[in-house]
Parts: sequence; C-alpha cells; structure tokens
Amino acid sequence: MIAVHLEDGKVEVREAAVPPRNEGYALVRVLAAGICNTDLELQRGYYGFAGRPGHEFVGEVVESDAPELAGQRVVGEINLACGACEWCARDLGRHCPNRTVLGIVGHPGAFAEYLTLPNRNLRVVPPAVTTEQAVFVEPLAAACEILEQARIPPGDRVAVLGDGKLGLLVGQALKAHGAEVHQYGRHREKLAIAERAGIWTQADGDLPPRSYDWVVEATGSRAGLEAAARMVRPRGTVIMKSTIHDAVQLDTAPLIVDEITLIGSRCGRFEPALDLLERGAVQVDAMISERLPLRKAPEAFEAAARKGVLKVLLLAD
Repeated sequence: MIAVHLEDGKVEVREAAVPPRNEGYALVRVLAAGICNTDLELQRGYYGFAGRPGHEFVGEVVESDAPELAGQRVVGEINLACGACEWCARDLGRHCPNRTVLGIVGHPGAFAEYLTLPNRNLRVVPPAVTTEQAVFVEPLAAACEILEQARIPPGDRVAVLGDGKLGLLVGQALKAHGAEVHQYGRHREKLAIAERAGIWTQADGDLPPRSYDWVVEATGSRAGLEAAARMVRPRGTVIMKSTIHDAVQLDTAPLIVDEITLIGSRCGRFEPALDLLERGAVQVDAMISERLPLRKAPEAFEAAARKGVLKVLLLAD
C-alpha cells in the first residue's frame, strides 16, 4: 500500500506494508481523510513527530473479529486507551495516561490506504451521511464536547471567536443546541458559512467587552484567549478550544476579580456528531476547499497551509 510519511518538515508518499490486525482490532480501508491544523503542526515539528499522520477519516472495515462491523463504513475515535486504569474505568479513555493516539502518538495514522483501530473505537456511519461529510465527525465531536462540559441553556447568547474549521463547527453545533450564537472572525467568505446556518456574524471590528456569559475561544491564535477574557461577563465562562503550543500571556487579575470560569475542551464522543450530521443540523460540505488523491499528499499539505483554505481531503484512488 502507499502511505504518507512526515519527517523534518517533509511530506512523502512511500510504499508500506499493510498493517497486521491484532485480536480486538479491525483492518480498515481508508476512503477519505482530512488534513487538520494538528497535522500541519506535526509537519512543523510539534512533538518532534516523525511517522504517519492523519486522524480524521472514514473507511470501510475489511477484516474484524466483530461480525457487525464487517463491510461497514466507519469513523474512529482517535485515542487508544489501555482499558485498565482509573480514567478508563470512568469512561474517560481520552485522558488515559497510557493511551496512544491515531496519527499523533504511537499509532500510525489515517493518511494511508489501510489502518487498524480497536473495534471499540469504531462507529458506524449512517447511510444518510456521505463519506465526505463523515470526515468531519472527529472535529465536530470536539465541538459537541462543549455541551458535555458546560450547561448552556437553549436561548442563551454565546460568542464564538474564530472562523476556521473548528470555529465554524462549534458555532453550528451550539446553534443546533438552541443557543443564540454570535460568531466573530476575520474572513467574510468563511463567516458566510455560519450565516447560512442562521448565525449572526461580525468580520473584524471591535469586540464588545463584558458582553457574554459564554465565550468560546477557537481562534487558534495566542491573542484569542485574552480577547475572550475581555468579552466575558463577571461569573461567566470561557471555553478554550485552541491548542497553542507557545506560551500565552494573560493577565489573570481580571479573571479572578470577575470570578471567571475557564474550561479546557478537547476531544469528544462521536455519537452526538454523527447524530447532527444524520439530521442535517450541521452543514459541512461548503467547508471542503479541495480534494486530492492520497498519492498527491505533498500538494495537499501545501494547499491546506494556504491562507483562507478550510478542509483539504485526501481521497482513496
């Protein structure tokens, strides 16, 4: 098979062996995979990564010792937990200290013709969800995780900072929940996707201070958290979705004086995301900027890194 290899900033397509399937695992033929910001960070040297990236994918199960999975289109939760620690016992395997992570830590990723994952990590894609839409399940699950962590009443106003891939999914997920979403960004063409979902938007301009009980920071920038902290009301909540690898400077005095709650938010369960896509409550097709075959992965990474690009897909030949 062919597979993508990242090392020292270079993206290469190499010949590789089809991975062996261990007991309790499935062998999956990858149909489509998405390049996300984490993949671009790995290319730039995050984690000192060298290997096969990719964690947003949809595929078809070729082999499994779980008969109900055979031949099914599936997506896969990316954290491979040990199943034996206290976090796994609490159904929080994504915090398992012994976990590996698909395409990021210790487990070869989805930018290949085949991958393996534990049967328990796989979720069947409903027929109403297209293969390209299903690529968005992993980041959409991260957006839905906000509603697992914060009790946002339907009808409440929520500010979402950021108009990138994750920000647009967060805005739509919160809108589907019934929140009154105000999305702030810098790109009118991207915010148009939010507007079509019925979300109020603002491109550039001043951010209103102390105006929201709920602010979601999804800018992907070092300045985003400081901006979110200025927008939240006393005793409000800032939900942090950006993973910034550099140090972030923040004056904590106003947060303490105003008794602000900060919530770190990362991966989420796939079931809510699949439900939103199946019901058509979240629109993702307009977020696909480009489609390229797996063998053109170097060009796909170049495209994904260009300013203004949203999701670039790698498709099976």
